[in-house]
Amino acid sequence: MNTLLKLEEAVVFFLCIFLFSRLNLAWWWFPALLLLPDLGMIGYLFNTRTGAFTYNLVHHRAVASLVAAYAFSYGNDYWKLAAIILFAHISMDRALGYGLKYNDSFHNTHLGVIGKK
Repeated sequence: MNTLLKLEEAVVFFLCIFLFSRLNLAWWWFPALLLLPDLGMIGYLFNTRTGAFTYNLVHHRAVASLVAAYAFSYGNDYWKLAAIILFAHISMDRALGYGLKYNDSFHNTHLGVIGKK
């Protein structure tokens, strides 16, 4: 089942690349912005509870969906780009085993424990 879930996330990631290709933007925007959502980890500078909140905020598909709804409602390519980057980043992270964080540790995610056991 784990392989099937990772494959599903990879498909979503490649769908995001396709959707990005439909925007009238230079190709380099996609790789340049792909890791930007990881700025959500900045909350870990304060404590694990704040870190989990800020990380999960920018790595939650509901937030990405709200950005996408706004983007398509108003037809703004930059908001579409933001939505595509959020979905692509989330899918990339989950395909690599990084999930939404629990409050107790960065390594404790909804997909299991990450890192060395």
